[in-house]
Amino acid sequence: MIDINENRFIAHDAITVIDQDFKITIFNEEAQRVTGFSNEEMVTKHCRFLFKNWDREVPYLKNVLFNNKAYQRMSFVIISADEKTINVLGSLTPMCHPDGQKSCAIFVFHNPDKIISLRDSIEEQSRELLDERNKLNAIFNSRMEGTFTVDKECIITTFNRSAERITGYRPEEAIGSKCWEIFNSDYCDNECPYRKGEIPASYKTLTSMKELYITRKDGHKAPVRVSSAPLFNSDDERIGMVETFIDISELINLSSHLDNRFKFPHIIGRSKSMDKVYRLMDNVSRSNSNVLVTGESGTGKELVARAIHLNSNRRKGPFIALNCSAFVETLLESELFGHERGAFTGAVQTKHGRFELAQGGTLFLDEIGDISLPIQVKLLRVLETRKFERVGGIKTFEMDVRLIAATNKNMVAEMHTGRFREDFYYRINVINIHLPPLRERMDDLPLLLQNIIERNSTRFSKHIKGLSPQALTTLMSYNWPGNIRELENIVEYAFVMCQGEIIETEHLPENLWNTSLQTDTNGFQRILTFKQTEESLITSALDKYQGHRGKTAEALGIDRATLWRKMKKYDLL
Repeated sequence: MIDINENRFIAHDAITVIDQDFKITIFNEEAQRVTGFSNEEMVTKHCRFLFKNWDREVPYLKNVLFNNKAYQRMSFVIISADEKTINVLGSLTPMCHPDGQKSCAIFVFHNPDKIISLRDSIEEQSRELLDERNKLNAIFNSRMEGTFTVDKECIITTFNRSAERITGYRPEEAIGSKCWEIFNSDYCDNECPYRKGEIPASYKTLTSMKELYITRKDGHKAPVRVSSAPLFNSDDERIGMVETFIDISELINLSSHLDNRFKFPHIIGRSKSMDKVYRLMDNVSRSNSNVLVTGESGTGKELVARAIHLNSNRRKGPFIALNCSAFVETLLESELFGHERGAFTGAVQTKHGRFELAQGGTLFLDEIGDISLPIQVKLLRVLETRKFERVGGIKTFEMDVRLIAATNKNMVAEMHTGRFREDFYYRINVINIHLPPLRERMDDLPLLLQNIIERNSTRFSKHIKGLSPQALTTLMSYNWPGNIRELENIVEYAFVMCQGEIIETEHLPENLWNTSLQTDTNGFQRILTFKQTEESLITSALDKYQGHRGKTAEALGIDRATLWRKMKKYDLL
């Protein structure tokens, strides 16, 4: 019940209270705003001058005031303070006086134009909200990562298209389900802290990442990488979680099917002879067979041994290397098998041998062609029985070591002269990997040079882009008796001497300057032309940047159009 003695009446609609004498007793702020009349101007005034069509309105007012009738959603024409007419929609309703003896009429009205404007404003805001929602949905569903949200009960509330693609479940199947019913992971059953309710509601910085296997709708297992973070409402209360995940099957598959030259990154080359080496290394890495690596000094035999170890199932074990030519016979036996304290003069304490240190891993014996016959006999025994004892000891150790040996000697010739035992040779030479000398794979020289220059650029803090055609021709014409080791030394020398961005001929050691001929595998000498050198450079650069012409052109210091013409010239397109 309204106190009609209160002169202020607050409402969103215009409100006027009229007593039985047709006088206005209340005229609220909205009524003042619509009509332009002030409260002082209207209160106690006869309502006649408010209504333009008084003769039409007065019967309705009388029925309200004296017969307690009510009228809803009627059209009225009222007069404003500036004597203009305003079409309004309103209602007339009887209102009891607090004393219960008199009644009043409450006239509630509003300007339809305002309602229309308000409606248009609401529609505009609704359209903006709908557009924003559509944008967010587009972003949500365009993400490569599967994304979904859950509430505090672990029930999925949103589920994007990538999540559907990875799991096989449609959004309508996932939404409303528990998240572990969709993921079907051992982690969900045993480790998920959110499912166990172990996350405090106030924990606002929780973000976690994990790798696990989920079970797709079709029953297949899929490896995924999952990130989780909490969701909060406007009151800073945790209301759920957002989960993003990606399928890492392709990464795992890519890792297991990488090209050989990427599996063995420190061994550079794309020639046919090196492709054969890569294939052998790949096959050997999957076994525990003994390997003999042969090749001239400086061809990278130890690199091959380390690559085989790092790509084998023993990679978590130690890699122990020993140069057999660095020890006399008596000391070599101790280095290999260890010795007990007092085993010989100078053995003041027990020493672990290389076989012990390499347990669970790989033992690399370099220059094995230089060991004496007695040591060969002892090594043969160990390889046959898979057991050994320390020098001067009686305790037998089981051998869990993969042996890789290397030599730069012609082992067949060594056996013919009696300096190497045939039975020991066939024991260590289960698989032979022969590294060709650099002069037999000159196609790899530009690629090797690029790799060495890049490494030395970091080491010397110099920005050297490459070699001039003349310098490259000089290197291509050299016989390389020291192989890759000699190449590395020559490039290092050039880095010291070169103060610009291009290595010129004068930056190379003097003994190379007059070398213009190269001996091929048949013993004939040939001169590399500039075209051959240029083609080799372009081929190597394209191989390095995986055919990307922009990067290749930048590395060669030419524009893309020039590169395209040269590729067409050398039939490299």
